[in-house]
Amino acid sequence: MARAKTTDAGPWLARLFFAVFALVLALAAPGRAAAQGLIRDAEIEQTLRAYCEPLWVAAGLDPADIDLYIVQDPSVNAFVAGGQNVFVHTGLIMAARTPNEIIGVLAHETGHIAGGHGARRSQFASNQAMGPMLISLALGVLAIAGGEPAAGAALISGSQQFAMSSFVQYTQAQESSADQAGLSYLEATGQSGRGLITFFNQQIRPYEFMSRRMPPYMMTHPFASDRVEALRRGVEASPHRDVAETQEVMRRFQFMQAKLIGFIRTQPQTLARYPLSDASQPARYARAVAYYRVSDMAHARVELEELMRQEPANPYYQELLGQILFENGHAEESVAYHRRSVELAPNQPLLQINLARALREARGRSGADESIDLLRTVTAREPDNAFAWRELALARNERGEVALAELASAEQNFALGDFGMAMSFAERARRQLPRNTTDYQRAVDIITVVGNAMRDSGRGRQGPGRR
Repeated sequence: MARAKTTDAGPWLARLFFAVFALVLALAAPGRAAAQGLIRDAEIEQTLRAYCEPLWVAAGLDPADIDLYIVQDPSVNAFVAGGQNVFVHTGLIMAARTPNEIIGVLAHETGHIAGGHGARRSQFASNQAMGPMLISLALGVLAIAGGEPAAGAALISGSQQFAMSSFVQYTQAQESSADQAGLSYLEATGQSGRGLITFFNQQIRPYEFMSRRMPPYMMTHPFASDRVEALRRGVEASPHRDVAETQEVMRRFQFMQAKLIGFIRTQPQTLARYPLSDASQPARYARAVAYYRVSDMAHARVELEELMRQEPANPYYQELLGQILFENGHAEESVAYHRRSVELAPNQPLLQINLARALREARGRSGADESIDLLRTVTAREPDNAFAWRELALARNERGEVALAELASAEQNFALGDFGMAMSFAERARRQLPRNTTDYQRAVDIITVVGNAMRDSGRGRQGPGRR
């Protein structure tokens, strides 16, 4: 009987082992699935980087090495993944009551980057945390083989708990370390840490009663009350505890929230938050976006024209009106607004893309030359920008440059990770491009890299990104 049970348990034990191993690795790299809802917005990205860069410098990091992404997700969250990539949920931005709360969370995430927690967490999960689980699994198998099936089953079922218990203790220590590191960066940049405390109290602490009912081995973060008390001592002792946000920091925060609410909430929700009686610039901005989303071009334009009258040098008012005009079939009229936005913010790739596509759509071949120049600048700066490559392919095709259009399409699909299509377009481009040119060599490079990745993966349509 014991041998029969041992034989029958083999496949089941293997499945359990790999399931637990996958769970541990998944917990070591949080947020990967959430990153599927990434959105781009030049204004919000610029605001978040303005908040982050002083913290990164204080932590001894090079801002040029860190990428920041916005995740359209209602949960109140931010995380670091893949080394030096910061992901911020729209839910966090909209739930914050002050910019200091967002900055406090970003300081905490900076602590994770500076501490190398992502790489260490993965290493711990795949090495040290697996030790107790493997020992428990082995003992369980031996117990079953020795005629003690009940004891063996208990050891095997507890193996996941052993692994997770070790892992969560490690992650809890990292979270506490990131809290204290973040507080030190706020201190170094002359900012108050009170926002981090109020954030925990308002957004996390109310749900602590639920987390306290969870098994201890599932708690990857310390209790919010413990984190607040650990932070409070440092905040109260700081000479910067009562420092208020600057007017510019507050202004950026108000416009960032208004824009997201206009784009994400329904029109009634937006108008409830920003009623017609509110004549402030953020309120007009939110209403303009809300009107635009329901194709109420007349009201959106009224709000934006008043904003541009008050602040003619704001590039994002120009961008939004240009976008509204373009998407409502007025491409030629949109060109002037998009051009003005680029003049006011000349180093913003997203604004350059808007102008490029408006020129191509409005003027066809006569607009393609300037469009291509703009898009080449964008793709040099953001080689993973698939939308820019798509627009470049369309502009090349407008000029009859079929081979270069094929190459741009190859780049687009390479950036998207669609290796099958990237290979197809690159092969077509290679056959048409003159040899001994940089474009020909780029087509060959894509073919080589994609071919190797397809052979390694065996799937043919997925592969690692450029970065």
